[in-house]
Amino acid sequence: MSRLAPGVLREALIDTAAIADNVRQLRRLTGVEIIAVVKADAYGHGAVRSAAAALRGGAARLGVTDVAEALQLRRGGIDAPILAWLHAPGTSFDEAAAFGVELGISSMDQLQRAGAAASADRPVWVHLKLETGLGRNGIAPADAGAVFAEAARLERIGRLRVVGIFSHLSNASHDDDLAALARFHEGLSAAAAAGLQPQVRHIAATAAAIDLPQTRLDSVRLGIGIYGLSPFEDRTSADLGLRPAMTLRAAVAAVRRVPAGQGVSYGYTYRCERDTTLALVPIGYADGIPRQASNAGPVLIGGQRLRVAGRIAMDQFVVDVGDAPVAVGDEAIIFGDATLGAPAVEEWADAASTINYEIVSRIGPRVPRREVVE
Repeated sequence: MSRLAPGVLREALIDTAAIADNVRQLRRLTGVEIIAVVKADAYGHGAVRSAAAALRGGAARLGVTDVAEALQLRRGGIDAPILAWLHAPGTSFDEAAAFGVELGISSMDQLQRAGAAASADRPVWVHLKLETGLGRNGIAPADAGAVFAEAARLERIGRLRVVGIFSHLSNASHDDDLAALARFHEGLSAAAAAGLQPQVRHIAATAAAIDLPQTRLDSVRLGIGIYGLSPFEDRTSADLGLRPAMTLRAAVAAVRRVPAGQGVSYGYTYRCERDTTLALVPIGYADGIPRQASNAGPVLIGGQRLRVAGRIAMDQFVVDVGDAPVAVGDEAIIFGDATLGAPAVEEWADAASTINYEIVSRIGPRVPRREVVE
């Protein structure tokens, strides 16, 4: 049985080779440029290590939410193109321009501030984001003509380079996504009429990149897929040829033999039906384990699949292991690669009535990340 290093309560093992392989697999499948999305600390996997792995796998660009995330990558030694697309009101783009960060632009105000951040010999590279039906950020159709005209003017005088135009799909249905794609093409035509010639048109994230080839265009933005998780309810990671990159585990911190009728954890929502052994696993909702998965989350201990017994607490939860021989220090795998016998992230998502994206991205900073070295 595998054990954690002495003194380690909990850890997330990050297989960066899996991230690189997943990018290669998705690149083969889509046949276009990959923008690897490493926002939110790479969905909890670690932004710098994940970015480097994605680039090794063939990604051409990186995507993050905001400029601060982009600058973290620059300071971590990542020199590939990085696109940041969500900005606080009044944000100055001077630092982003100085570090060569590409900016997603959703309004005239953002466009003008991007132009103001340019220097005489360094235009700011931008991707114009179009609102095509998701109802979030993006240039509204009514404003697009004026924004395109101003972008073309700023490009002519050397303040900007419109390197991309993009949008986002709802994944509500194929018909909804194809309708959004049609609106996107209308926007591209209007941009071309204004004199804009972007190199990179992108609208598809992982789900559409796999299922809707017509949305691939010049590039696709891949998030959940590069971490080896499926965006679909009816297909697993293995079905897509992907490997989960994160294994979350903890060391059993205590073992207690208890009689039948023993209540477990707050509120006694679980009572032991017979004499049994309880194992304490030192990871809880402060670490990102969803409390909603109390009495339901799966755990692998000693090769045996078990479930959380009672309520998940802030720092720990309990597992009823029956008569299995379990000792302090034994490995408890919360989730990992299902093909290797570990509970899948999706099982925790189902237990908590959420999605796999949330389970991995919510794993907190108290959980050390340790890169797997092959």
